[in-house]
Amino acid sequence: MSQELDRSAPPASTSRAAGDVKLPGWKPEQVKKAVQSLLKYVGQRKEKTNALFDDEEVFYMQLALKKMPMQPRKDKPVPLPIPHPLYTTDGQEICLFVKDTPDGQGGKEAKKKLAKLEKNGGVAKVIGTTKLRTKYESYEAKRKLCKSFDLFLADDRILPSLPKLIGKSFFKKKKQPVPINLRKANWAAEIKKACACTYLFKGTGTSVNIKVGLSSFSTKQVQENILAALCAAVEHIPKKWSNIQGVFLKTPDSVALPLYQTLPDQPQKI
Repeated sequence: MSQELDRSAPPASTSRAAGDVKLPGWKPEQVKKAVQSLLKYVGQRKEKTNALFDDEEVFYMQLALKKMPMQPRKDKPVPLPIPHPLYTTDGQEICLFVKDTPDGQGGKEAKKKLAKLEKNGGVAKVIGTTKLRTKYESYEAKRKLCKSFDLFLADDRILPSLPKLIGKSFFKKKKQPVPINLRKANWAAEIKKACACTYLFKGTGTSVNIKVGLSSFSTKQVQENILAALCAAVEHIPKKWSNIQGVFLKTPDSVALPLYQTLPDQPQKI
């Protein structure tokens, strides 16, 4: 993931301005300082560990909600378009989970179709549900699979059955498979569209984590992704802006740097 990748921006409609953030006291300068501090922290950490720290660090925007969403957990993520994609179909390892045919040959059929696309559509490995159930049955096999790829895509028809097949490692590492529609003829377009977004996974808690950047990004790129992801995510949060208690930026191993915080609502007297 350390090589230079083409991250040309999608349509300008994904870009947002600071004025689009409807949070009183939101300060773009505070966001800029937090991004710069986190980039500096990751850079210094990489210098100390040298070759032992080759992978890029993922930057997460953490939303703290005032009230827990009264909605069931959904494993189908909500796509959030961002101006600077975290993934590309050229240069990163992408794994595709596909629906098997009755004879267990779904994976082979998918490989044949991908082979007709330029660079296999960016997909490095295809795994059918039968092989996923047998070859990757053990916890260690699931853990190694999770670690081996940057992004996991899945035929949207098998998404409900995947949590049991892939195990907890994918959810702990926030690498849940992103659904794509393989019933459409243009697989390359579906894969590219999936790579152009970051994702909101709806849960039942008051904390939401969304990937918004990589340590190879510039300060401006991370800032622009934060704005775009925040404005898009709020549309899928109950009570929208009024339910945001705080916004933070972090890596998996860093402290959470505040981008915005507000005092909790006062309890109502009955």
